Amino acid sequence: MTGNELREAYLQFFAEKKGHLRLASASLIPENDPTLLMVGAGMAPFKAYFTGKVKPPRGRIATSQRCVRTGDIENVGRTARHQTYFEMLGNFSFGDYFKKEAIPWSWEFLTEVLELPKDKLWASIYPKDEEAEALWKAQPGFNPDHIVKLEDNFWEIGPGPCGPDSEIFIDLGEERGCGSPTCGVGCDCDRYLEIWNNVFTQFDRTEDGQYNELEHKNIDTGMGLERIASVMQGVKNNFETDLLFPIIEYAAKVSGIAYGAGEETDISLKVIADHARSMTIMIMDGILPSNEGRGYVLRRILRRAVRHGRMLGIRDKFLEGAVDAVYEIYKDASDFGALGQKIDYIKKVIALEEDRFSATLEQGIELLDGYMAETKAAGSSTLSGALGFKLYDTFGFPWELTEEILHENDMELDKAAFDKEMQAQRDRARAARAENERYSIPDLQGIDTASLKVDSKADKAVIAAIWKDGSLVDELHDGDEAGIILDVTPFYAEGGGQAGDTGLFIGEFARVQVANAKKLPDGTVYHECYVEEGQLKKGDAVAVKLDEVEKLASARNHTATHLLQAALKRVVGEQVNQAGSSVNADRLRFDFTNFEPVSSLQLADVEELVNREILKGTDVVFEHMTKDEATAKGAMALFGEKYGDVVRVVSVPGFSMELCGGSHVKNVGQIGMFKIISETGIAAGVRRIEAITGQAALDYAFGKMQTVAEAASRLNCREEEMLAHVDGILAQNKSMQQQLNAIHAEQAKADAAALTDSVQMAGPFQVIAAQVNANDMDALRDMADLACGKLAKGVVVLASVNDGKVSLVVKADKDAVAAGAHAGKIIKDSAKLLGGGGGGRPDMAQAGGKKPEGIPDALAKAVEVLTAQAK
Repeated sequence: MTGNELREAYLQFFAEKKGHLRLASASLIPENDPTLLMVGAGMAPFKAYFTGKVKPPRGRIATSQRCVRTGDIENVGRTARHQTYFEMLGNFSFGDYFKKEAIPWSWEFLTEVLELPKDKLWASIYPKDEEAEALWKAQPGFNPDHIVKLEDNFWEIGPGPCGPDSEIFIDLGEERGCGSPTCGVGCDCDRYLEIWNNVFTQFDRTEDGQYNELEHKNIDTGMGLERIASVMQGVKNNFETDLLFPIIEYAAKVSGIAYGAGEETDISLKVIADHARSMTIMIMDGILPSNEGRGYVLRRILRRAVRHGRMLGIRDKFLEGAVDAVYEIYKDASDFGALGQKIDYIKKVIALEEDRFSATLEQGIELLDGYMAETKAAGSSTLSGALGFKLYDTFGFPWELTEEILHENDMELDKAAFDKEMQAQRDRARAARAENERYSIPDLQGIDTASLKVDSKADKAVIAAIWKDGSLVDELHDGDEAGIILDVTPFYAEGGGQAGDTGLFIGEFARVQVANAKKLPDGTVYHECYVEEGQLKKGDAVAVKLDEVEKLASARNHTATHLLQAALKRVVGEQVNQAGSSVNADRLRFDFTNFEPVSSLQLADVEELVNREILKGTDVVFEHMTKDEATAKGAMALFGEKYGDVVRVVSVPGFSMELCGGSHVKNVGQIGMFKIISETGIAAGVRRIEAITGQAALDYAFGKMQTVAEAASRLNCREEEMLAHVDGILAQNKSMQQQLNAIHAEQAKADAAALTDSVQMAGPFQVIAAQVNANDMDALRDMADLACGKLAKGVVVLASVNDGKVSLVVKADKDAVAAGAHAGKIIKDSAKLLGGGGGGRPDMAQAGGKKPEGIPDALAKAVEVLTAQAK
């Protein structure tokens, strides 16, 4: 069976035969879970269902979840099973079925659907789990002697839901084993491969270590798709399955190194295959390279792939072709439709990043050369951890490559100090995550969330729930920050890039500022609040006051965002697609796919098109229909957004039509005015436009008018004459600059001629070594060129000082170079005496320093080094 066939067989078995709701894989970007960087387990999207905080759409669900883990990335390619990207097949029960169904169903699927040999299957259980033991013994054809009791078959992470688990192993044969007489289930060798794990969440562990039976028990199972594929396809490791091997074949073809030719080259081929698949799926799910968070993980994976390509001798770009190999694997798979839709975009993002890293690689090697020279000059062979981390963190230079180059130069990295820097970065990231968890979801089991309402006209409500730091509380006091749920709310909850409404709750004894409104996975609206004064309790009645001015300003910006996207498609091209947005009362921010900047002329056309549409005063139309009907009508949907069976379509007739649940103006004329403030690049292939509307746009225009008026006043002319006046000033300035340049050129010739009076001999070389006056490095180089042209086997060493900083240039003519002169080596030693560094070619080098008092010694050192260079 192919990997795609295995996935489909599993999902059909549980959906069609066992009554599970089949859900598409969630995005790798976690939804409403600030504790996760990326989804790394099949159950991760369902955490709120397992804890009972949120009611699931059905009591039993089956998925094949896309996952990324990079905690042990260094093991990828070195073991049979480690990957950064994998798929986890899972069937889940939320208080529905339990062990007596989960164990027989796993046995049925493995032995009847996949037809695995029953005598090769083993099961591990928790020693005290007698129920699981009895159920395994009751399975038809299962060998009771194949039950192994292991103490670590108990899943728990501190206080909270926990329970025993039962893993299923397959015996792959003695030839796959370690040969030890004690080899068995749990051995580290590859003979007994774990293919399935059933976790039975049946206890609630208290803070004092007591285990209480849960009223509603859960099932969380997981089976790695690549693992079971390796078994079904009879290959030795996950990389040789049809889910990865075509990428290895591509990398082998590009590199000219066959798979199996050597252990180290096989590792690099596997790394490229794994990483190419990971980066492709990550970008498909909306992750882009950056220097933090998920984007940093993607960048690291991509750059490791490039590095391993270099280790195989690949010097040209090659990852775009690897993306094509990934697409061929998944093009017919369910849940991967977006891969075909975004394939060109994915390849462009990766190509740009690959280009960027090629430059980084060269820059990093150059910087590392400088660091090594400084370290050796200080009498050490150990590069500091701080410098190694700077290369890694600031310049994206893999620390493994730093170590490799250091070893080639008989040096080493202070890895302990490097790890300390890395841990400090992790601590900063952890602190940032902790800040994000102030409003983390509490346990809402005792709250009837189904009875809560959203009513745009509500002006009175009752406090239904309050929580601080993830825990429900009964009251709040002045100064408290908390999440609050009302029995009825008129607040629009943050979503689709639009900020939630703001406003006030006013109680008998409290005044509460609402900073934002958000939505839980089940649709429950909660409010992020700050108690300005007084005391508020659960059950209190409050007056609800929306900030209508802010709400309308936000609506203006949101509708304008729709108009902006439609205008961009018309002016820039249909390749423009939304890559993200942020809308609030102050401004709108629209991110979109485009691989080059939008020209100023195009921006002007976009702005004019939007404003012309605003002037038409068209009513905005809101309709509800099925998603298929909306798509058929041409409504744009945002990739990555989840839509229900019935969707809301927001239209500006004849101009824009999008699926959207946000708040909008009733008539586009309410937007007033639209003004683009900036257009920038934020990632490879992604541009960003920031714009303002309404009063903010008017204020911006008035400010510009005042600036123009002030400028005209200073130029002593009318506003309409300003451009002519500016042109005149620029022309005059250009003429004066040309005269100055001519004077400087004549002065440089005179200075160069004067320098010939100070020619000295250094072995076979005519050399000038002097301190001169030069405005900048360019002038210093020009002077060196002119002076060198007057010498035979000439070398010129010039130093100048500007603002306390030293510039140093060494120039050698071709005859001097042929005789052994090397400007780069001369300047390397001389610059140290100036408290700086530099380098260059044999014929030209430059450096900087911060010790003007060292110039005489530096010039003398240059002559000394030059004398020693003579052949």
